Amino acid sequence: MATINLDPILDKALHQIPLAREEIKFLLKLSDPAQRERVFLTARELRGKYFEDKVFLYGFVYFSTYCRNDCAFCYYRKSNSLCQRYRKTASEVVDIACALAETGVCLIDLTMGEDPAYLSNGFEGYESLIEIVRLVKKNTGLPVMISPGVVPGEVLKELKKAGADWYACYQETHNRRLYKKLRLDQSYGERWAIKVYAKTIGMLVEEGLLVGVGDAADDIVNSFLEMKSLGAEQVRTMSFVPQHGTPLYSLGSPDDRLELNIIAVMRILFPDRLIPASLDVKGILGLKERLDAGANVVTSLIPPDRGLVGVSQSTLDIAEGYRTVRGIMLALRDCGLTPATLEAYVKWMAEKQGRLGKSDVGKEMLCW
Repeated sequence: MATINLDPILDKALHQIPLAREEIKFLLKLSDPAQRERVFLTARELRGKYFEDKVFLYGFVYFSTYCRNDCAFCYYRKSNSLCQRYRKTASEVVDIACALAETGVCLIDLTMGEDPAYLSNGFEGYESLIEIVRLVKKNTGLPVMISPGVVPGEVLKELKKAGADWYACYQETHNRRLYKKLRLDQSYGERWAIKVYAKTIGMLVEEGLLVGVGDAADDIVNSFLEMKSLGAEQVRTMSFVPQHGTPLYSLGSPDDRLELNIIAVMRILFPDRLIPASLDVKGILGLKERLDAGANVVTSLIPPDRGLVGVSQSTLDIAEGYRTVRGIMLALRDCGLTPATLEAYVKWMAEKQGRLGKSDVGKEMLCW
């Protein structure tokens, strides 16, 4: 097999020339610190080309931790008796969202488990969910991302009418055998199809990968191709965090290297897309390295003293106030980055929504 060198790959990346599959795998597997830093530098240069020094900030409201699913990796799986369960009222959600809006976030991320109270209670449950979106949109005026799990197409239409701009619904992996082990008794095709449908009705879509659960480099490259085929406007990855009360607890935590490599490769392959640096894996201590790898969104900003939790790390840095706009400002300055304005975010969204359905958005550099 021919030797692969880093220099020509990075040159192709900077000139936005499509990368071959083996070149992408080479970047994913890099372990030498000096080589990895060169890849991260390239990712930052591409980020700067499209976004200058601006980073978008997302407020996170996990408003229900009840779930009908039994995912092998998730702390909030329905059979886990160890986790904290709550269901915020509509007025509580609105109050929290308004408080987040006042801090300067540019999006409210409304996330829940697949709560039967909303999804298995006839249309009455769906109406309650739709009303939460409507009230948050009305009272904050901000873009809204909704993460309710799999819902019927007609419900998704109503969520969009109520003010939901984004639909987030992760496969976690695009290896169907691995998916079956992670998302127990859930249809791969149904989960994928509702995201495709979201695109057809004009919603922006986020797709995500879970790292360290048995995924190989080939699987990750295939995921990039699936993200391209979907036309996801926001792509993300998060390292697996072992959770008490789950079948995968004994698997152990992967190091951050692969997650950081994936962030950088995502930036190279999807230079004009949004790529989150989540505070839900390593908290404030892990933020700088994720931004240095090419991320341009800070997600999971959670206000303290509101009884909210995170997804992977349910309490990390929340009570201390580090997962707030004020709490992350030093990390942003250390990276030479500044928060983007709401106007800039809305403009970016409008540009992407105007391109929905086009296959050549963003000059993605994937091979075919």
